[in-house]
Amino acid sequence: MPGERDQLYEILDERFRPCGAGDSALETLYEGCRWAEGPLYVPAGRYLLWSDIPNDRLLRWDETTGTVGVFRSPAGHPNGNTLDGQGRLITCEQGNRRVTRTEHDGSITVLADRFEGRRLNSPNDAAVKSDGSIWFSDPDFGITSDYEGHRAESEIGACNVYRVDPGSGEVRLVADGFRGPNGLVFSADERRLYVSDSRANHIRVFDVHDDGTLSGGEVFAECGNGNFDNIRFDDDGRLWAAALDGGVHCYDPDGTLLGRLLVPGRSANIRFGGAKRNRLFIAADTTLYSVVLSVTGTPPLPAPPAGPAKERP
Repeated sequence: MPGERDQLYEILDERFRPCGAGDSALETLYEGCRWAEGPLYVPAGRYLLWSDIPNDRLLRWDETTGTVGVFRSPAGHPNGNTLDGQGRLITCEQGNRRVTRTEHDGSITVLADRFEGRRLNSPNDAAVKSDGSIWFSDPDFGITSDYEGHRAESEIGACNVYRVDPGSGEVRLVADGFRGPNGLVFSADERRLYVSDSRANHIRVFDVHDDGTLSGGEVFAECGNGNFDNIRFDDDGRLWAAALDGGVHCYDPDGTLLGRLLVPGRSANIRFGGAKRNRLFIAADTTLYSVVLSVTGTPPLPAPPAGPAKERP
């Protein structure tokens, strides 16, 4: 019945019941972060990367052995991480106020650090579209104090969402009017972009047009008792949202809150992964958790189409 709860699942709508047929408890993978964020599962290596922002490091958990080590330190006070269509690591570096790409040889390419000549605030989360464009949120969380970055004045004077053009590298403003834009994710057909606004306690949804512009921006869901952070989709179109009220919320495509995963502490970031994409990794406060669910996350990005073959001389 609605309102039913156990140690892990809180069912608020009967449509959530099939989602609760997986593990009955969270698995603790690592403890000892100062503030865990940005989990990213890398299928090619069967490992997970995630950020420990105040400690200025990226950590790596190996799925085959369960061991944890430092992937990169210093790391620019990293927050959100994702992969592009070629399997390269995209990282939002709050402390360095930039979005970077780690090449296959380990070198780092700066994708965005300014908008119209002014330094970004502190990029938070990124999403890659199948056309190769990179979209990212830019709140001021990393410049309000020295805890998650470096205290500084905003040169832009606003917290926005931007798009990096895959051809020219141009950084374009695509959405504004946020108090604290945070997690962002495309729908499976890439026709909608969902953006959480942590300070406004809601998630907005935009229509995505072929020219890389957005329209709309209506409120999709509100978080009554906390703040939304990172968001992800499963294969059935349900939106899962990490919330700082101590849970992971699950929403039907119509916006109905179906239920929650009850997580200790503040859930900051989530990511589907594992061999079947049904393992949900949860960064919450100082801890990295996982749970194998009865639902599957959306698949990773396909590689961009190859260009025309070159004739041999």
